[in-house]
Amino acid sequence: MSSIDTYKSKLSSLEEAVSVVKSNDKIYTSGNAATPFTLLEALANRKDELHNVEVVHVLLLGDDPLTKPGMEGHFRHNSLFVGPADRRAINEGKADYIPIFLYEIPALFYSGLIDLDVAFVHLSPPDKYGFMSFGVECLASKAAAETAKIVVASVNDKMPRSLGNSFIHISQVDKIVEESRELPELKIPPSTEVDKKIGEYIAEMVEDGSTIQLGIGGIPNAALKAMADKKDLGIHTEMFSDGMIEAVEAGFITGAKKTLHPYKVVITFMFGSRKVYEYADNNPLFEVHPVDYTNHPFIVAQNDKMVAINSAIEVDLTGQVCSDSIGTRIYSGFGGQVDFIRGAAQSKGGKPIIALPSTAKKGEASRIVPYLKHGAGVVDTRADVHYVVTEYGVAYLHGKNLRERAQALINIAHPDFREELEKAAKERKLIQ
Repeated sequence: MSSIDTYKSKLSSLEEAVSVVKSNDKIYTSGNAATPFTLLEALANRKDELHNVEVVHVLLLGDDPLTKPGMEGHFRHNSLFVGPADRRAINEGKADYIPIFLYEIPALFYSGLIDLDVAFVHLSPPDKYGFMSFGVECLASKAAAETAKIVVASVNDKMPRSLGNSFIHISQVDKIVEESRELPELKIPPSTEVDKKIGEYIAEMVEDGSTIQLGIGGIPNAALKAMADKKDLGIHTEMFSDGMIEAVEAGFITGAKKTLHPYKVVITFMFGSRKVYEYADNNPLFEVHPVDYTNHPFIVAQNDKMVAINSAIEVDLTGQVCSDSIGTRIYSGFGGQVDFIRGAAQSKGGKPIIALPSTAKKGEASRIVPYLKHGAGVVDTRADVHYVVTEYGVAYLHGKNLRERAQALINIAHPDFREELEKAAKERKLIQ
């Protein structure tokens, strides 16, 4: 049977496709911009037939139909990275959260520690050889599809065909639902003056020929703009967005000096405007890989001059970083922060950076704090943290004792809070 005939034989209605899910099943669904909304909405319509279905995923976007009122007892999320769709349910005890380094997620499926019954994946149309691309998000979806007992694919003609280790063959899929649905787009607000100042400090630390990892938001975008005078930068990162396209087109990101995958932009997912998806479609510049490759610290470290730029909610005076919770309230997840911080630390000439504004709540609260909030999670230990950057400068903590760390962090805190922080540091016997 030809690939096209095999494909046609697996086409099904939406209702038939989601009918494979049974009560007590454990299912995985793609996330981020590849969240298969059509499948999830159809599954929600079956709630009265289903009980105790566990839904495993990374970041889900949009208005999640499986956590709406009346879904209790029918579906329960088990989130590997928390976002707006499931944050409230998790903090109300109606859903669950697994703290885990992002690069370790695929091993949960391959080892059978999480034994998946069904995988919902969101794919590009097949090529003439029968291969469909995971498009905007490979991450853990490939591992889920390779281990689940049943694979249901939403094949969307709006999904770009990303290259790299991001393909699945028609023979590996059981049910296919075709659709034509625009992918979610990310709107990033303009960088603030604080973001720009932080970006300038970061750019000063980036050498020509460095490979960079950064996320989304005002600080990463400001940092990229401030790097415009650099030469031959490369990208090995978890996520790709609009700011990176501008940097590539401006000519200072070439990948020519990369020691791993030269001339390639290596990512595991992308999220941005439609321009990002169109730019990545069938573009050999990009290599999209599963997250156990892109984020593995050993792989990251093979990039010389690896600069990892990550954010935080708060940093205490000893250098402990909280970035997944606000006190006891779970806000996000470990994600790939520790993956890249540790990888960059082991890179030849690497720089692991934590960047954050000095204040929160419109200047009413310091993000450099004497203690992390009660119940706050430590994502980066004090031994992991090398550089902390605010709009007031750079604190280098690696190899520093607690007294030196406290003083360095106080020096980059907002001036309005330095006296208070010094007092707290003295009470903790960190400084005299």
